[in-house]
Parts: sequence; structure tokens; C-alpha cells
Amino acid sequence: MKIAHSILGVPVQDWENRPRPQPNVIQGQYCILEPLNLEKHSESLFLAFNASGNNDSWAYLPYGPCNTLEEFQQCMQNIISDKDTLLYSIIDINTRKSIGVCGYLKINPDHGVIEIGHLHYSKFLQKTVASTEAMYLMMKYVFDDLGYRRYEWKCNNLNEPSRKAALRLGFTFEGMFRQTNVFKGHNRDTAWFSIIREFN
Repeated sequence: MKIAHSILGVPVQDWENRPRPQPNVIQGQYCILEPLNLEKHSESLFLAFNASGNNDSWAYLPYGPCNTLEEFQQCMQNIISDKDTLLYSIIDINTRKSIGVCGYLKINPDHGVIEIGHLHYSKFLQKTVASTEAMYLMMKYVFDDLGYRRYEWKCNNLNEPSRKAALRLGFTFEGMFRQTNVFKGHNRDTAWFSIIREFN
């Protein structure tokens, strides 16, 4: 059945504001996503992020590297305090250790739009089944449980691993926004990706 367009675009029938994501534990087969709790998760995360002996995992984040646990905790606290951000600790199902961070940000229930971000994978999570599952669990919660209509992924345009990951996970490249930020004294051009769910 062909959808009728108006001068305003495609109608969205019976649209209602969507609920905000709740700080619930999301269980997977290879990983567990727990709302980030500094007392519970920060030490394990700090050790995991520093286990590689270099600061590569911090390169494209707007903050860090953090050289002490206290500095890391303060950095995470600043992010957690944003009401439009919900961070999760990614926990290895076998070791029960926190090995990465992911989160929802720019949460917009009125329009059903949400962004995945603050992705920080330690060497124990990179290129693993758990890393893919974590992204699947986040996406499933947004679309299946909350009923959002647009899921966004944004990254530094120079971050080739992140760009490839977005495409591998099914996101569509929408374009590059020039000079969106100055992070760590450097310009950032931002690559935008999204997955949409159509409501008719």
C-alpha cells in the first residue's frame, strides 16, 4: 500500500511520546550491561582501559586519558550527571569484570530519537562477540522495548574503526558535518549514521 504524502511529509499515525530508557540491567549471552555505578565498576574499568600500556582507546573521546582512578571517576561522574545520558558498564559474562562503557545520549522521547555513544572498549572487549552483542542489546532495547523511531551513531570522521563498526551493525551513513567540535585542541568533523524504524 502506497503511503500518501502531504506538503508536510509522511504522516505518522497515532504517534505518542516514547518512554525514556530506564537504568535496568540488560542481560546477554556474552555480556551484561549494568548502569554505570562508580563504586562498583570504576576500578575494573580503569584497570581495563590502562591494560594495553598506551592511550589509544582514548584517542577519539572528547575526554581523557585519565591517569588516576580518581581522575577517571570524576570524568565519569561529569558524564553521568547529564540527565540526557545513561551510561552502562559492559561486563564480561565469564569474568564478571567491567571491560567497556557504552551509553545512550541526546535522549529525545518527544520525537523518538536517541543516540548511542560514549563507546569505550578496552583491549579485552575489542573485536569480540561480546562487543557486537552489547551493541545489539542496546539497539534491541531502544526499538523493541521503547519504540523509538531513530537510532543515531556519530563519531569523529577520522575514526575509521568506528565508521566501519557502524556500517557493519546496519547503520546508514548520512553525511559528514564539518567542524562540529574542538576536542583536545583539534578540530572534529563528525560522521553521522542512523538506523530508522518507520511508523505509518
